[in-house]
Amino acid sequence: MEHLPSWLLTQAAAHAHRLVTEHFAEIGARGYHYRLLTPLLDGPASQADLGRRTGIHFSDVVAALNELTGSGYLERRPDPADKRRNVVTITARGRERVKELAATAAAIQEELLAPLNAAERTELVRLLGLLRAGAAAE
Repeated sequence: MEHLPSWLLTQAAAHAHRLVTEHFAEIGARGYHYRLLTPLLDGPASQADLGRRTGIHFSDVVAALNELTGSGYLERRPDPADKRRNVVTITARGRERVKELAATAAAIQEELLAPLNAAERTELVRLLGLLRAGAAAE
């Protein structure tokens, strides 16, 4: 099995997921939080747009946005142009939270990639990008 790229990727992904889950839990967050807050730094977005941009299922987007709104990191308001949609905006508190989450994400990357030197890290990211692009093209 250890010669199969799919098996190796699965094992590495499980390790990465475990690190993300554990480190974000230490600061009372989930990976979805970082993925949803970060794009809002560029400006407000609809809930549906956030789901598309982040690849998070709509029901999970709504649940995570409820958590983030309840914590004061986001505001949701009806879209003036279409009352059926909600527009999500990051708050000042949410911007501070993104900084904390970004620092945690950086620490996760360091721990995950510790066995690799700088050139190997760059090459890994390049190769993973190729795999991701290939999967997206299907």
